[in-house]
Amino acid sequence: MTNTNVKKRISIKKQTVAAVLAIIAAVALPQLLHAIGISTGTGASLSETFLPMHLPVLFTGLIAGPFAGAAAGLVSPLVSFALTGMPSALLLPFMMLELFVYGLASGLVKDVKIPTIGKVFTAQLAGRAVRAIAILGAALIPGISAPSASIIWTSVQTGIIGILIQLILIPLAIYCIDKAGNND
Repeated sequence: MTNTNVKKRISIKKQTVAAVLAIIAAVALPQLLHAIGISTGTGASLSETFLPMHLPVLFTGLIAGPFAGAAAGLVSPLVSFALTGMPSALLLPFMMLELFVYGLASGLVKDVKIPTIGKVFTAQLAGRAVRAIAILGAALIPGISAPSASIIWTSVQTGIIGILIQLILIPLAIYCIDKAGNND
């Protein structure tokens, strides 16, 4: 007799592959948007609007768990900075922290019995809250270069389209994966 309620463990190899693919996507997607922005004359603002680094990190946490999600979140801004100079050196530690929390939080709620949109929203809240606390904390330390506290609200306003895309596309992708898995 088998227990169908047992959670499937994802191998370390699969988690590593998921994290590496997420890092590649998190570096490539912003560059694609920058290229589109250059060709259309809108500049680099498309990445601030669509938040392309967030999608693969949140998705990876939800499908591969907290370790893969957190690793992808922590490493992808660093790789992007090393290869492209983006995000800026000033924003890099805050992006690393925010995306780390996105990946960790989405992975931690992966098996919680709530709709996927709730899981994405929970991870979004956690990542934005930690980023806001880090920015506010850094701004209070004398001699530390920190972004202005106004960037916290401005980034939410600017990125609302990306936030909504995450709330729509990620649950849709998870649904499609689950449906395909149930048809095997």
